[in-house]
Amino acid sequence: MKTHLKALRSEAGLTQADLAGKLGVSRQAVIAIESDKHDPSLDLAYRIAAVFDLPVEAIFENPHRTG
Repeated sequence: MKTHLKALRSEAGLTQADLAGKLGVSRQAVIAIESDKHDPSLDLAYRIAAVFDLPVEAIFENPHRTG
């Protein structure tokens, strides 16, 4: 799933470790999501959205959306 997480994290001045701490996951989990090697669970996607105060759709592109 395509994500804008890396850009958002950088704009917020957060390191991968900072974001991982806020989310309660490992730094490796953040790396995997940022590099599109792992799709987050729905719960984690909502927690990420809450950190940036954005809707999930602003961070993760819906691969099933047409048009």
